[in-house]
Amino acid sequence: MTEQNSILKGTRVLDLTRLAPGPYGSMLLADMGAEVIVIGGGRSGLPIDSYRRGKRFISLDLKSQEGLEAFRLLVADADVLMEGFRPGVMRRLGLDYDSLRQYNPRLVYCSLTGYGQDGPLAQEAGHDINYVGLSGALGAMGPVEGPPALPLNIIADFAAGGLYAAYSILGALLERERSGLGQFLDVAMVDGCLSLMMMHYQDWGKAVLPSRGKGLLTGEAPFYRCYVCSDSKYLAVGALESAFFTNLWRGLNLEQPVPDHMDPDTWPAMTKQFERIFAGRSRDHWVEHFRGLDACVSPVLAPDEVFKHSHVQARFPGSDTYTIPAIPRYSRTPTMPGVTDGTDISHTVLREIGLSEVKINKAVPETSNVTGLVWPPVKPIQR
Repeated sequence: MTEQNSILKGTRVLDLTRLAPGPYGSMLLADMGAEVIVIGGGRSGLPIDSYRRGKRFISLDLKSQEGLEAFRLLVADADVLMEGFRPGVMRRLGLDYDSLRQYNPRLVYCSLTGYGQDGPLAQEAGHDINYVGLSGALGAMGPVEGPPALPLNIIADFAAGGLYAAYSILGALLERERSGLGQFLDVAMVDGCLSLMMMHYQDWGKAVLPSRGKGLLTGEAPFYRCYVCSDSKYLAVGALESAFFTNLWRGLNLEQPVPDHMDPDTWPAMTKQFERIFAGRSRDHWVEHFRGLDACVSPVLAPDEVFKHSHVQARFPGSDTYTIPAIPRYSRTPTMPGVTDGTDISHTVLREIGLSEVKINKAVPETSNVTGLVWPPVKPIQR
């Protein structure tokens, strides 16, 4: 029977991060049951709406003595602190790890940055595109002719950033059970990209990945690429292994003997043949045609199609573009998407830690001077 608790129940996380990577990471912790308190009041505003679920929001003036006192009281009772400022900012505020562990030696302190706490680029500004570019990941993606293809901001911001931060925090909390001590986590998005690229560094310059747009997984191989169909929608084909390729070949009713699909000399002619065949029918026709044939053929869905798909709805009933499921699915301690409520509850939270109304009024800023990136920053498209 499923217990009505969650894996991080009783864990308090103080979140000073903004934009996308940190708020995504803290949302993952909130989905696992952590109490996440987002501390605002600075110049960068609140996190992106998408990652506010399951969190509590307060404002503190960290340049006032009362604000610093309130923050340190929160730290004394916290398990995790997440911050995403440039290296040195928290130290100048007197809120670096060495200062705060005096109040709480069990504190897990996660600093999430683009380039890390040291190195020649540590103080440089950047975004996902810069970190993916420096890691070599961007240089390996896209067509042979033309610029590299941008994989949105999924790789650095969300995988190498927010997800690695949550992963690192979970590891530190587990180790704390043995040592009784917290520690400092230097989580850099460039570092995460290096880890994600491990296999591809070793493949670079070899037959499997000789250069951008060439090789086995780049879209050059006819059995591992996308094809446009008669309705201008796309089909994803991933028949890498011999058994899957044989099923693909036979599923297309081709009369020729099954070729050696790993011979690159066969790829140009095979690509033209597959392009002609797939263009003759709609995407959904081919999806249905290959259903159950083990040929690794699937639709390329637009974002607004994903949550209408039967498989996604079967695993996460009721999910949609504004109700993204919480993962992973634990058997006994479930992850649950929390309620999204950006209401500032500074007075409630600060009263909980014993501050008087007089001190609370001095600790909470009267106004918030928001100068950071507000999402989405672009004007609506006029149709």
